[in-house]
Amino acid sequence: MTVSDIGEAGLLERVFPRLPESRVTLLGPGDDAALVAVRGGRVVATTDVLVEGRHFRQDWSSPRDVGRKAAAQNLADVAAMGGIGTALLIGLALPGDTETAWVDAFYDGLREECELVGAGVVGGDLVRTDHGITIAVTALGSMRGREPVTRSGAKPGDVVAIAGRVGWSAAGLAVLSRGFRTPRALVDAHRFPVVPYAAGPAAADLGATAMCDVSDGLVADLRAIAVASGVSIEITTDVLEVTPQMRDAATALGVDPVRWLLDGGEDHALIASFPAGTELPAPWLTLGRVVRGRGVYVDGQPSSDQGFDHFR
Repeated sequence: MTVSDIGEAGLLERVFPRLPESRVTLLGPGDDAALVAVRGGRVVATTDVLVEGRHFRQDWSSPRDVGRKAAAQNLADVAAMGGIGTALLIGLALPGDTETAWVDAFYDGLREECELVGAGVVGGDLVRTDHGITIAVTALGSMRGREPVTRSGAKPGDVVAIAGRVGWSAAGLAVLSRGFRTPRALVDAHRFPVVPYAAGPAAADLGATAMCDVSDGLVADLRAIAVASGVSIEITTDVLEVTPQMRDAATALGVDPVRWLLDGGEDHALIASFPAGTELPAPWLTLGRVVRGRGVYVDGQPSSDQGFDHFR
């Protein structure tokens, strides 16, 4: 049996029971980020790895784009807990023939994204590799007195809402995969996401009962909340915008743009559930509701989408 046979979820089911426990763990594996007790407070911690050829291509993305993307996908996980990113550690594996200009631009992009939330880069590691660039990022964050918003708190009767955009990165990937470089807005969305960082802490302040960022696809990540919370989630596609650029690209490529909205990942929008009657400020838009049952329903139909899986 291989990891491809069981997929990412099956692999995690085998890994989690083998992990050592710690007395400082307040919230362990299974959410967007962990919560660790430290003297005088708590720290949010999360990590991600980007592999050249898997998560980015140098002929599609500039080093600045890669730097921004590396920071964004980790800082988004902190925001999805209701926290604020404070520090990053960067592990960077480089082939020996990597141009120093690439490294300079990568860290410039990293800095630009960190500045959006006021985070700093506090350390890391540099190593040589013979198999393409690999980037490992660990993000630390602060709850600033808030309780973390996990995936497991959604309750029947809650409303489900979204902040940020979905489908843009998937549309950009489809365009790039066909050898095109326009529409530029879609291509740029795949190169690095636009994350609604402030919406995460705001959701926590509004009493959000569950939250997650959209990294694997809207339906897939809604399902993660539904499974963790033991509920069913019903959404409508009315508030999900198919932009003119998406529509034109979809027509040219012969695809349904709604699939980008529902299945596409890496936009790092935030999805959350809130108690009924909560007045949601911009950029939050009501998407649906939490009900009793299991699974995710889109426009009244059960969705079988499994989302992105690293091993399948």
